[in-house]
Amino acid sequence: MAVADGATAPPRPDPDPDDVSWIEPPTCPRCSAFVRIYPTTYDRWVRLAAVEMPAKDVPEPFRWRLMKLPDPSRITTEIVAVRARGIDPLPGDLVVPAHSMMCVPQGGEP
Repeated sequence: MAVADGATAPPRPDPDPDDVSWIEPPTCPRCSAFVRIYPTTYDRWVRLAAVEMPAKDVPEPFRWRLMKLPDPSRITTEIVAVRARGIDPLPGDLVVPAHSMMCVPQGGEP
């Protein structure tokens, strides 16, 4: 399921609490564009585009939504990526495309 969804990104490294240096956003290893890496609800990680787009502009296999998970105390603690399935979003609803949809390799890579 993870491969079919494109959820094959490595997890983000935990930042060192003693390190005060600037943390750069992650980049795609193929095209060097900024990406957002989020965990999924099935214990995998996915690279998402840095922008949201209307659902009508994103093919169905690449549509993701970001959901907040409440902890038992009802304070949101984490955001996870969820595939936009089941109920199709309206054409104007914003979704987050998988980065693989927008990835253009540099240097003529396939």
